[in-house]
Amino acid sequence: MVEPLRPARGGFLRPFGCAWFIREFLLGHGPNGSAKIDPDVGAPQADIFYHYKTALLEAIALDRATREEERRARRERRAISPEEIERLTERFLARLPYKATSCRFHSFVVYFSNLQRLEWVEPTGREEPSAFQDHYPPGPSRKYFRLTTAGRQAGDAAWSNPRLALYGGR
Repeated sequence: MVEPLRPARGGFLRPFGCAWFIREFLLGHGPNGSAKIDPDVGAPQADIFYHYKTALLEAIALDRATREEERRARRERRAISPEEIERLTERFLARLPYKATSCRFHSFVVYFSNLQRLEWVEPTGREEPSAFQDHYPPGPSRKYFRLTTAGRQAGDAAWSNPRLALYGGR
């Protein structure tokens, strides 16, 4: 049986999922070229979100650059040039707006709260002050989060869809 390459509805998915990225990031693996952290210290939600968006933009730029170079090489009947892919990636990355990927911070916070309800992430107890502009009153502190034992033991199927793991088939 032959499976179609593209889904029937909805188009293609992102290069990697949000929950997978959060798990790998909090494990300290530095997924997709993001920063590596100490898993025991953890990271604030805003930092995790920033690294997720940056890695997503880089993956999208690399994908577009690879497709463009393949198209050009095919048209010009030449070998694919990794240097040209790298140059095109930098060009596409410079042109991609930060908001081009669909995840917004509020959506990320809601998604992250699902991981907290599942008890896969927990606050470490470490906090630091927020950095608002000078003339504003101090904001809420930035709380650091890390993976729990339950989060480390949860399977790939559960991490691929935390909402389903939280609410079941409802």
